[in-house]
Amino acid sequence: MSSNRIRFSMKKKASRGLWGETTRTVVYAVLIALVIRTLAFEPFNIPSGSMVPTLLVGDYLFVSKYAYGYSRHSLPWSLPLIPGRIFASQPERGDVLVFKWPRDNATDYIKRVIGLPGDRIQVRGGMLYINDKPVRRERIEDYYPSGTGRGYSVAQYRETLPNGVSYRIIDQGETDADNTGVFTVPPGKYFMMGDNRDNSLDSRIWGFVPEVNLVGRAEILFFSTDGSARWWEVWRWPFATRYGRMFRPVE
Repeated sequence: MSSNRIRFSMKKKASRGLWGETTRTVVYAVLIALVIRTLAFEPFNIPSGSMVPTLLVGDYLFVSKYAYGYSRHSLPWSLPLIPGRIFASQPERGDVLVFKWPRDNATDYIKRVIGLPGDRIQVRGGMLYINDKPVRRERIEDYYPSGTGRGYSVAQYRETLPNGVSYRIIDQGETDADNTGVFTVPPGKYFMMGDNRDNSLDSRIWGFVPEVNLVGRAEILFFSTDGSARWWEVWRWPFATRYGRMFRPVE
């Protein structure tokens, strides 16, 4: 065999070895990412204003998957590999969490836990009642949807649940959602509400969320954009980024 043919054969083997190593690296990286996404943290973005003022459209956050244990909805594509829920723990009132909408068991929703199993929940005249007692609500400064402190504003309150969890809500005036019947939360289910009380499709409308539908607890914002830059307009990203919202814990 000539020296040229030997060198060509060695180069071919080296090339195959390089491609093999690259493929293994990519496969390992994908597997590690899937494990982290399934067992630890998963990123989500906020597409609607139902959790304003706590969460804004264009916020990106990490959700802890281990906070309440694991179900099939913890897995990619909700693969039916986990029966029920394992390593389960109960959410606390006031937790902001991601869950699968119980109407289709597929769409991701994010709301705040208001009612635990056995609780009686009602809204009267815009006031939240838990177990027939009004939840403390204090009027604070107006909220400006534009974020500029000028123009259109809505009433803003600080609500404090019986366990001491406190957060901001907004009330845009009298609506049908301001007066409800009494909801008694069944075992193994939860009552969810948005912080934008008059612009949130939540448990007042479509009912309770089964424990198996819980995906995880919202922990921290890692990015936020006001939507003024399209994904391909890289040169506009620095001006569309809400820097003040980055790396903030979810209240």
